[in-house]
Amino acid sequence: MAIQTFYELVRQSTERHADRIAYTMLDGEDVTYREAADRMNRIQEMLLSAGLHAGDKVALFSSSMPNWGVSYFAVVSAGMVIVPILPGFSGEEVDKILEHAEAKALLVSDKLYGTLLKETIDRLNIVIRTKNLKVLTQRVEEPGSKAIPQPDDVAALIYTSGTTSSPKGVMLSHRALVAHLDLCRGFFPIHAEDRFLSVLPLSHVYECSIGLIYPFAEGARVFYLDRPPAASALVPAMRRVRPTIMLIVPLVIDKIYRSQVLAKFTSNKVMRSLYALSPVRRLLHRIAGRKLFGVFGGCLRFLGIGGAKLDTMTERFLLESGMPYAIGYGLTETAPLLAGAVPDNVALGTTGPAAPGVELRLVNINPETHQGELVARTPCLMKGYYKNPEATAEVIDADGWFHTGDLGELDANGRLSIKGRLKNMILGPGGENIYPEDIESVLNTHVCIEEALVTEQEGHRLVAFVHFNHEQLERSIADWRSTWKTHQEAIEAKSEQLCAEIKEYVNEKVNRFSHLSEVIELKEDFIKTPSMKIRRFLYNNLKNLNKIRNGEDSVNC
Repeated sequence: MAIQTFYELVRQSTERHADRIAYTMLDGEDVTYREAADRMNRIQEMLLSAGLHAGDKVALFSSSMPNWGVSYFAVVSAGMVIVPILPGFSGEEVDKILEHAEAKALLVSDKLYGTLLKETIDRLNIVIRTKNLKVLTQRVEEPGSKAIPQPDDVAALIYTSGTTSSPKGVMLSHRALVAHLDLCRGFFPIHAEDRFLSVLPLSHVYECSIGLIYPFAEGARVFYLDRPPAASALVPAMRRVRPTIMLIVPLVIDKIYRSQVLAKFTSNKVMRSLYALSPVRRLLHRIAGRKLFGVFGGCLRFLGIGGAKLDTMTERFLLESGMPYAIGYGLTETAPLLAGAVPDNVALGTTGPAAPGVELRLVNINPETHQGELVARTPCLMKGYYKNPEATAEVIDADGWFHTGDLGELDANGRLSIKGRLKNMILGPGGENIYPEDIESVLNTHVCIEEALVTEQEGHRLVAFVHFNHEQLERSIADWRSTWKTHQEAIEAKSEQLCAEIKEYVNEKVNRFSHLSEVIELKEDFIKTPSMKIRRFLYNNLKNLNKIRNGEDSVNC
């Protein structure tokens, strides 16, 4: 009989793999599947002692650690609903989420506990420390009850980014999340000997479904860092763990490529000329790829990349270098995977075909571009948005097709390419459809640009905001003393020169109605959501942006 709930999944995995190590905290503890089961029972006992019942919401606001997974499985296998919260949310945002979800309990890590409002804590039946599973506060002491969940019961309530004004909770059932396991198995099988190194927030459905639930179901081992995954911590960890599987977001590999590969191969005029030759570039990429494979520990067989669009230049490097990378596309509402390509089956610029058991098609197709909104039918679809049937009806039609809001294109082989978000589309003065992501892809090919964002300002002007790679910028003014009086003067002059060059660089590569009117340097990082996506709306009005930044941090070019 096929498993359809977390109750069945937890019981099977903890019995079948009892003596195997499920979780390891580097420089910390190992937790076997049997020990994980014992901890799950402890958590359930604490929740029941605080009057919680099956169906009640339990929030999980914690950094990654072995007890994150233990807490998740303890809650859902008791018939309660887990509410994972991204660590990047502020105390006010968490308070809004807990209130909207009607959460009665909270599992929290030490640092994040300090960000919470006192009023938030006081409303909860019980608050449990994830580090050692001790009770921090308990307001209610009365007996509760648990139940064996049914397949269509809600298992997880996940709040997506941007919840400061109107929280939107995605309800995922046991059936949907467990069905995602079969989808993963058909996509890329794993085994009990696999070693995962987890570096992304577990509260993100991408890492949770593929980097937590999947290995737990197969008896594999997951390693966690006790600090943020900066290069200084991550590189030694990869050498020690020698992971066979890792999941990352494009931002990570983009930075590696731009700082370690592109910067070296374009450091002078001779290298730039050689790198522009395809045979030489491919050879250099293969050499760099072997070194990068070693940095990752030398055992990697699956480097999953998802969560955002991967820059074409970075992907070309991965493809030509021989790195075993895989592209995935999905959304929180679909638990998440909808399409993807495994190593040895990737195609540059596409996310690959539909995942096993998923149907994809395009609607409202533009006859000239052959692009349209991507809609999907999947066994992993959400039940809807919590307390928001209107929003649910807007995205799930009568035939069960989920409207992703993404603009896509399908080639003759069924490979999907995502072109951008429909809501980001800019309508040109002549009625042209302009997708800022296309222009941003061109911007991001420039060696000096770390990140870029294209917006429409007053008068149908397309304006690009860019954040420069300061290491590359410093290299470009190594001889500043011969021209400028101070180092700061050199930086400002070079930044202004670069903005003008970038505008010309982009306008030579895009169609006429996508030409940039202006390029503006942002000296500070882009303001982002907890899931590390740029908050586009903040940059749609220069006046508002200047208020946010006090008008002191931009260079207009």
